[in-house]
Amino acid sequence: MTENNSHDTTDDEVATDGGVAGQPGQAHRNTDYLSSEVNLLNPSTTFMRDHLRIVWTGFAIWFVVVFGPVTLTRLAPGVMTTQLPAIGFPLHYFLVAFAAPTGALILSFWYARKRDALDEKYGIDQGTVEETGRGGGAAATDGGVDE
Repeated sequence: MTENNSHDTTDDEVATDGGVAGQPGQAHRNTDYLSSEVNLLNPSTTFMRDHLRIVWTGFAIWFVVVFGPVTLTRLAPGVMTTQLPAIGFPLHYFLVAFAAPTGALILSFWYARKRDALDEKYGIDQGTVEETGRGGGAAATDGGVDE
């Protein structure tokens, strides 16, 4: 079995795979999350608060898009069950079969754009190796370098 505990100072410099965490990152590293209460509805970082606002907004939009036609059909069956002249289907069928999946697709694109804007606001880089020019080699922290 090879000994992995020897550290020679003559080894080449090993590249790291991340940046330096700022004060909020350091504070979270020092927090014992197993013994402290974490409130998921009111997170402690501004990034998570902004992200949670996006998630809840998207959830509310999804809820209206998916359950709105069904609820309207129950509340106003006369209007929702009338035939649409152009396609010949009832309005509630068209909204559930076409508008709900289309709304979910549009909502996924909306979320991706909002999340990219949030990442840019807080300086989170999701770039690939080719875009950033970093990370091409193995780093010691991911176990890819023989020590």
